[in-house]
Amino acid sequence: MEGYEHNEGMDNDRDEIYSNAVKAGKRTYFFDVKATRNHDYYLTITESKKKFNDEGQPNFEKHKLFLYKEDFEKFAEGLEEAIAVVKAAINGEFPGKDESDL
Repeated sequence: MEGYEHNEGMDNDRDEIYSNAVKAGKRTYFFDVKATRNHDYYLTITESKKKFNDEGQPNFEKHKLFLYKEDFEKFAEGLEEAIAVVKAAINGEFPGKDESDL
């Protein structure tokens, strides 16, 4: 996968169960489900963005988030709520504020 290099020696004790790459404009998001040796599951979400150095050579700026199974529901709730606020704001609605606050 472009922009997603595997580092040798990293994650040796983890089995990759599922991987999905989502291209979104200049960024690619990788959703990887992994299992530890004890079959404990977690998700990594990696944002990868292609950048160029001063010599024009490409490299990838990456940011990784580890999400553990016990946090899935709360994380999903928070993400859904934040997305709803953005969608409402795009439509001119401001949840939690009345027009006098603006």
